[in-house]
Amino acid sequence: MMTTSEINIRDPFVLLDGDTYYLYGTRGATCWGPATGFDVYASSNLRDWGGPVPCFENDGTFWADRNYWAPEVHIWQGKYYMFASFKSETRRRGTAILRADSPMGPFVPWSDGPVTPTEWECLDGTFYVDYKGNPWIVYCHEWIQAGDGEIRAARLAYDLKRTEGEPVLLFRASEASWAREMTHSSGVKGYVTDGPFLWRGESGRLVCLWSSFSDWGYTQGIAVSDSGEINSHFSQLKPMFMQNGGHGMLFRTKEGRLLLALHSPNEHLKERPVFLPVTHYALVNADYDCDDIPD
Repeated sequence: MMTTSEINIRDPFVLLDGDTYYLYGTRGATCWGPATGFDVYASSNLRDWGGPVPCFENDGTFWADRNYWAPEVHIWQGKYYMFASFKSETRRRGTAILRADSPMGPFVPWSDGPVTPTEWECLDGTFYVDYKGNPWIVYCHEWIQAGDGEIRAARLAYDLKRTEGEPVLLFRASEASWAREMTHSSGVKGYVTDGPFLWRGESGRLVCLWSSFSDWGYTQGIAVSDSGEINSHFSQLKPMFMQNGGHGMLFRTKEGRLLLALHSPNEHLKERPVFLPVTHYALVNADYDCDDIPD
């Protein structure tokens, strides 16, 4: 068994299935270079974890060989679907979808390569189902190509093998007053978008969590849909977390508490999953309007 503080992953994602929490994330050690797969950890209490257990491993036939990032696992039509980012020397970064019969895997390729636009550098795809029951993918058009990083959404086919129609622009990174321009190692300048995650609170408001860089380092942002639906512009709220951590998602515990999962600090090999009650942000940000916190 391992405790949460002993797990080195980025981009944590928690799935509660039955009485068990399943934790996925980017392997810290292989985040920035060659990579082969993803792991899953299992817990009954969010503190003590079994694993890591490999839930996807490239057997040599998979199209990508590096930058295995941000695995999320969602239940759809009785199966478990993993949305994750991949890249190779000959193919742009994109989100592909894998499938398994169990949250423990093994996950196998489901989509034919990325479902994000093949001519774009894309990452961090997440899953959303609208009020009509239509599946969507929400993802980042990466800042090193777009300049001003974008959050985009596209309808998915019902079988989750491909997208249908043109992607919708939700917002650009620079729309957040707190976001700061960054310089990539290649010399490219721009505004970062990372880690979108959609959540509809009990009040009915649809929010999008996302991350970028601010004066405080890596920062957990949040935006709200102007229309209440996915195919809409999203307006920026005050950041949720400004202590060099981010790429967050929301989930409810077995007891019904709403928690934010993110990684912190945002430093190579030091990243750890952190679980925080959402009401914590009224304490972290003294000027944060509690009415802006999703319920």
